[in-house]
Amino acid sequence: DKVIQNVNNYDKEVFNGDIGRILAIDTEESEVRIAFDERQVIYEFGELDELALAYATSVHKAQGSEYPAVVIPLATQHYMLLQRNLLYTGVTRGKRLVVLIAQPKALGMAVRQTGGQRLTRLRQRLVAASEAR
Repeated sequence: DKVIQNVNNYDKEVFNGDIGRILAIDTEESEVRIAFDERQVIYEFGELDELALAYATSVHKAQGSEYPAVVIPLATQHYMLLQRNLLYTGVTRGKRLVVLIAQPKALGMAVRQTGGQRLTRLRQRLVAASEAR
């Protein structure tokens, strides 16, 4: 099975978003062996909450990664996610093939929607931090 690492684990040198494949499950030793590219990593059963199945993953989790083929469904039911930056990120994850399965209206919404202004209060936080020094 294909799995995705959900948190950074510096001891094992695997990081959030890394994709691996289960090679073996040893129930006697309570360990799972995962291949990440050419490297094998051993997980104890108690560490398996760091992993999730990765048959499909979100655009957010795919950031920074590339895949041979990407399929992106777009439907108006999920209109809050129909944003140009997410569509761009999803499309640019594919190395050889990108397939859009989209309602025409949903694709149009995604292309037109720029995400709007982000309300992070970053400016106020920076000013407050500089004044605190």
